[in-house]
Amino acid sequence: MLAISIKQLEVFVTIASTGTVRAAAERLYVTQPAVSMALAELERLLNVQLFDRERGRLRLSSRGKELLPMAQEVIERVHELSQYSDTDNRSLSGELRVGASNTIGNYLVGDLLGPFAASQPNVSLQVSVENTATIAAGLVAHRLDVGCIEGPINHPQLESFPWREDALVVCAAPSHLLAGKKPLKAHHFKDARWILREPGSAMRTQTEQALSVLPPGQIVLELGQVEAIKQAVIAGMGIACLPEFAITDAVAVGRLCILHTPFLDLRRRLSVVLHKSRYRGALIECFLSSLLGTPSDAAG
Repeated sequence: MLAISIKQLEVFVTIASTGTVRAAAERLYVTQPAVSMALAELERLLNVQLFDRERGRLRLSSRGKELLPMAQEVIERVHELSQYSDTDNRSLSGELRVGASNTIGNYLVGDLLGPFAASQPNVSLQVSVENTATIAAGLVAHRLDVGCIEGPINHPQLESFPWREDALVVCAAPSHLLAGKKPLKAHHFKDARWILREPGSAMRTQTEQALSVLPPGQIVLELGQVEAIKQAVIAGMGIACLPEFAITDAVAVGRLCILHTPFLDLRRRLSVVLHKSRYRGALIECFLSSLLGTPSDAAG
């Protein structure tokens, strides 16, 4: 039987998450030599190289990628066992790393995290706001535990669950030529100046799908944030597809108007995404329950 310790597995998982021995040591509150020794001993016991060294960072080797989910599961199961030993306090604790796409992270973070945070005050939530492609990469590399994204995702290692329905709208400044055309027709969009999200975002993909049924236009600006696009549209630089809940305030005060486009399908689904091999311990199950209404045995 291998004499592998929980501490060695924690070192392995933390290095995989942070990318360096130094960052892992800081997170674990131990010295760098202690982290290096624990990793070296684990690799010796397993007779495998867990990381490849690339420009000062440690990246999981192919074998490391295979072993990481198992190491995470062992750590989480031990943590859950330790919580069961405390019969007076069955609330959850630990850290949950959540990746939220731009729109969700900036406009729906309360809906996403609020119910879970209220029921589990001892859980530390680490939230990264990124585009869909970056969140998918984080899940595949096990840097994130859960993702919440806009639109579909197709990756053999990931699975998604529908969270809520949503839709984009085409918006313009009230002074824009298209704002005065009623009813709007598809041909009115010929040579329109569009402001888009950056490549890799689900919103960019959906906007491009919508534009494919319109006459050719011009992409005049690409921006990485919904709020930046909104301000550019208000300034009259072009038109854009944006989430309706992100522009409600600007529409209410007359700084933006929504263009009625029944000929475009701008519906979309917001989804929760997990790695298929990720162990769904009490933290993840409780978080999924707070979003999807699935049964959970977690205390709260």
